[in-house]
Amino acid sequence: MRPGPRNLLTDVSGLAVGQAQDDLIKTGVTIVVGDAPMVAGVHVMGGAPGTRETDLLAPDKTVQAADALTLAGGSAFGLAAADGVAAGLRADGRGFEAAGHRVPIVPAAIIFDLANGGSKEWVENPYPALGRTAYSARSSDMELGSVGAGTGATTAGLKGGLGSASAVLSSGATVGALVAVNAVGQATVGEGPHFWAAPFEQDDEFGGLGPAPGRAPAPRTKLDSPANTTIAVVATDLALAKADVQRMATAAHDGIARAVVPAHTPLDGDLVFGAATGLREADGQDRLHLGHAAATCLARAIARAVYHARPANGDVLPTWRERFG
Repeated sequence: MRPGPRNLLTDVSGLAVGQAQDDLIKTGVTIVVGDAPMVAGVHVMGGAPGTRETDLLAPDKTVQAADALTLAGGSAFGLAAADGVAAGLRADGRGFEAAGHRVPIVPAAIIFDLANGGSKEWVENPYPALGRTAYSARSSDMELGSVGAGTGATTAGLKGGLGSASAVLSSGATVGALVAVNAVGQATVGEGPHFWAAPFEQDDEFGGLGPAPGRAPAPRTKLDSPANTTIAVVATDLALAKADVQRMATAAHDGIARAVVPAHTPLDGDLVFGAATGLREADGQDRLHLGHAAATCLARAIARAVYHARPANGDVLPTWRERFG
């Protein structure tokens, strides 16, 4: 598997990504919008998730597709970002039709970034406006690092961030991942610069350092600061049922465990959304390799998020480049 032309989630045909942030608050929003409603699923493995409309994504629920998926900072306050996204979709005539009304379906998940050094003394919840801005800014291009939902993200010892990666299967089908990395654990090994995800790196996309030498040390955590969670979207252009998309999201959690140590702790809200745009028919080989491809893309995206983080005023932790660059 090789990366797609952008090495981004938007290599998956039919998807756009929008981002917005407030650097004073040190927070932001990242959304994934389908050109048409996406078949979507979700799987949660962290012990402290914060979500909206995720029950609707179960295979047995009536609504079969989502219009957008929202990743946001702000803990529970950030769930309101989906209000702004839904407002933009409604204005464009998008949404599930019910009794003559269009109701946009916008599942959301959040990270806890309230302890990252930003100013949180807002009078009015900023997240609906950030969600609407992100919707208006959607594009096939996107930045990585300290942007969108990754603006105020942290890991154990280093700033986190927003990452993405893609892969093209032998059939030509595309898989992509997008992630906000705010984990209780480490994306790097011990006190050094090497990434846990190094065995899966493509084309020196996060420094080309290779695996860490010697035995892996005990991982560090940020248990002194409950500011945790890795949330992600994995997507494909294949035509899949809701159960297949949920299986892809479930398998993709392997990517978190390959790139963050420890992962899926009781204090993380680790969650993966799955999405399928349905523009390419899936064969047996596609279905066999889909979960592995999603997990590998997610592991790479996590390392890229940390690798591309940028310093900002008031940071409580250094970036990877500041420490090792």
